Amino acid sequence: MFNPSAEFYGDRKSMYKQSQNSFKSGDKTRPISVILVSSGSRGNKLLFRYPFQRVPVCPALTAKQRSPYVLNTTGDVLEDQDGDSREQTPLCDEQLVAGFSDIILGTILATKSDMCGKKFELKIDNVRFVGHPTLLQHPHIVQGSKTDPSPKREMPTMILFSVVFALRANADPSVISCMHNLSRRIAIALQHEERRCQYLTREAKLMLAVQDEITTMTEKGSPQSPFRQILPKCKLARDLKEAYDSLCTTGVVRLHINNWLEVSFCLPHKIHRVGGKHIPPEALERSLKAIRPYHALLLLDSEKTLLSQLPLDCSPAMVRLIKTCSAVKNLQQLAQDADLALLQIFQIAAHLVYWGKAIIIYPLCENNVYMLSPHANICLYSPLAEQFAQQFPGHDLPSMLAKFSLPVSLAEFRNPLEAPVQEAHLIQMVVWMLQHRLLIQLHTYVCLLVPPSEDEPGLRDEDPHPVARVGGRSLSTPSALSFGSPTSSDDMTLTSPSMDNSSAELLPGGDSPLNKRMTETLLASLTEHERQVILSIPAAQNPEDLRMLARLLHYFRGHHHLEEIMYNENMRRSQLKTLFDKFRSVLVVTNHEDPIISIFQSPME
Repeated sequence: MFNPSAEFYGDRKSMYKQSQNSFKSGDKTRPISVILVSSGSRGNKLLFRYPFQRVPVCPALTAKQRSPYVLNTTGDVLEDQDGDSREQTPLCDEQLVAGFSDIILGTILATKSDMCGKKFELKIDNVRFVGHPTLLQHPHIVQGSKTDPSPKREMPTMILFSVVFALRANADPSVISCMHNLSRRIAIALQHEERRCQYLTREAKLMLAVQDEITTMTEKGSPQSPFRQILPKCKLARDLKEAYDSLCTTGVVRLHINNWLEVSFCLPHKIHRVGGKHIPPEALERSLKAIRPYHALLLLDSEKTLLSQLPLDCSPAMVRLIKTCSAVKNLQQLAQDADLALLQIFQIAAHLVYWGKAIIIYPLCENNVYMLSPHANICLYSPLAEQFAQQFPGHDLPSMLAKFSLPVSLAEFRNPLEAPVQEAHLIQMVVWMLQHRLLIQLHTYVCLLVPPSEDEPGLRDEDPHPVARVGGRSLSTPSALSFGSPTSSDDMTLTSPSMDNSSAELLPGGDSPLNKRMTETLLASLTEHERQVILSIPAAQNPEDLRMLARLLHYFRGHHHLEEIMYNENMRRSQLKTLFDKFRSVLVVTNHEDPIISIFQSPME
């Protein structure tokens, strides 16, 4: 039997004071209440609810005579002498469900058997109830008959049950879907334990017995909340309380129903927050689907911490990935080092990102360009500054962040005279700042921008700066690209900035008719004026340069950064930069964040 302590539960005043502060915030991602209802031979019953309502202790509040037709609300209303309300404070979460008695909630939330196994959603005023009613079926248990003397087990008194979460009526649909998912998981675990050892029946009988006992005591003396007395005596009640508290704080729920079945759940709205704003699950899903082999996985906790959080029956592949993962390895290299399939690496990486244990970045290399995040906390005495000073003695966070006030590449920090230990120390500090979302990475994008012809009057005078017209140009999105060559791109580590190029060259014989026809075909997507301007560039007289430009033309629409082109086309960075320089009169180079990984670094507008 669980032995409660005052230290564990705290007194009533401190608990409600804490809950009021959080309730008044009006967070749409957190539940208002968790409710367990059942339906059976004793009718519809509300077995447990948390947070349980406060019992009125001041009789003076109820002494004032009120009209029986006035709606009973617990909000504080300032009334004038005529009885008209001057100002009404907005209802907090606790007050939203205060108008629903236990009998009413038990009646409206205990559905019929036909609705079991389906999503239950009910909106009443400012409250939305979400659950998953579950039927307790015992197909092999039937009542004994006179002709069959064999003993039979007694039919259970509970027919169905439901774990219901009360949310604000204007909660986001994705939050509603997540809460239904959690309700379904808990229901499946309870249904399994009920069939195995009638766990739910025992817990329900215990809850109802405490309620009957408290009801008898209330009739004789001061009113008490039966759910407060149920909490230390009932394991299921404590599990529901733990689920509610976890949803309101960390967003990660880990339960062991009946100390046997594990129920794990995470609310992405609580876990994925950048700059005080949460990342929508839809944006997170789109980002995870866009992961490419040239990306890297950055763990947000140490290897030892992550391994200690894994369940005992976790996949050995995940353990191997965590032990092999590094910020300077792309996913392709990680798959080779961990001896896992690339698809499996993608799945494990997406799993870790969804649970808030990692983020997607581009592998650290000397050509990476970083700058200070506009949403970074740059206070001199912030908690982050103290953590940084403890982890990196002799360095302070404000001075380190000042070096990234303007975009700067990691190559500028390299000193040939310094020991390799200093370089490794720099990598660790950059990784730490990326983990705490203090830096953002800028990528190089290229746009084809041909100067307007003289036959278009007004354009040249009105727009002397061609870069300004990039946003107004019709930039078509190329078709979906494959992952390209399995060979990893260059500059994946600070110490290995190059690689062998085996497929950058086209067909041999630069002036062959086949190559000319290929170049003409690739340039066919351009207008006549654009082709003329490109062919008039001196570098276009070189057939190899012209073919390379034509082959990469579909990348020059501002949607593909330099590293993606390098990976897909198996080219070196120096080759692309040389090409950009030769055709700089028609190619505009810009630097900004990668939309795929920017959601992990900057809050969405």
